[in-house]
Amino acid sequence: MKIDDKLIEYLAELSRLELAPEEKEARKKDLADILDYMERLNGIDTAGLPEMTHPFESGNRLREDRITNGDRRESLLENAPDRKGAYFRVPRTIEE
Repeated sequence: MKIDDKLIEYLAELSRLELAPEEKEARKKDLADILDYMERLNGIDTAGLPEMTHPFESGNRLREDRITNGDRRESLLENAPDRKGAYFRVPRTIEE
């Protein structure tokens, strides 16, 4: 693919960028380098290699669920200014 000024101007317009002439030249070189690298990657023989989504093996690292703090209802309710049974009593917020 040929990278020319027209393509760079089109991409700049799509990206809503205003590029100075020296920036356009630098972006032309950058884009050409990227496309050259992609061509090199396309040339690599990948026949017989397994498909993968990540270069490192990974799996879900799950831990066993363990109860660490237990039922602390009574100790928490001791701090309540007002309670009714096993619940906090709070002021009514909805009027009938």
